[in-house]
Amino acid sequence: MAGLQTRVNMTGHFSLASAFRNLSLSIPKRSFSTTLAPQSDAQLPEHVPPYPFGPRQWYKQADTGLYGGAMIRFGNKISKGRNEGKTRRSWKPNVRRKKIRSDALGEDLFIKVTRKALRTIQKEGGLDNYLLSDRIARIRELGMFGWELRWKVMQTPAMQERFQEERAKIGAPEQKSFEEWIKDKEEEINAKVQERMNLQQVTKPRNKGKADPQRFQQLLESAKAAQ
Repeated sequence: MAGLQTRVNMTGHFSLASAFRNLSLSIPKRSFSTTLAPQSDAQLPEHVPPYPFGPRQWYKQADTGLYGGAMIRFGNKISKGRNEGKTRRSWKPNVRRKKIRSDALGEDLFIKVTRKALRTIQKEGGLDNYLLSDRIARIRELGMFGWELRWKVMQTPAMQERFQEERAKIGAPEQKSFEEWIKDKEEEINAKVQERMNLQQVTKPRNKGKADPQRFQQLLESAKAAQ
């Protein structure tokens, strides 16, 4: 009886709530994330002029190679069955990593290029001619990567000599460097400011008892206008 009473007393203190209270419902944290990292905009070095069209806002990986303006496209896959159902799908550009020769740089470049851009390069007669085209559509399809590569090609000695020969043929003046152009522009702006404000004449001390020549000129002009 004593053993039975002890067992009854033990079972009397047991409850379902206390049993669930001791359970741990915490979920372990994952050490990785399935969310893709946000793509950052491509940045140009400081010595390269800014790209007129800026970085791409959609399909930003096109700024890492010569994509020729190709982008990812979206549409529907229509089945040929009785219901003619539609399934969303996408078409990505045909991108390959190719070795292309640059005569100006004198080396082979491994570039991500689409089949569309590769055909255009072959049609233009080489990578340098493709990059140096001055058409707006070509500059737009170059992207950030092509714009930086274009700048590198233009700064090579071979291209500088070619540009000098072309300027000599058409009789164009010698091209100034960017620093010289900035200096001349600042001098031109300062000269216009000095001419408009005439600070030397305004700050020149006037002798006592003499009229201000600038004020006299203004009164004379106003009198002529009144007549």
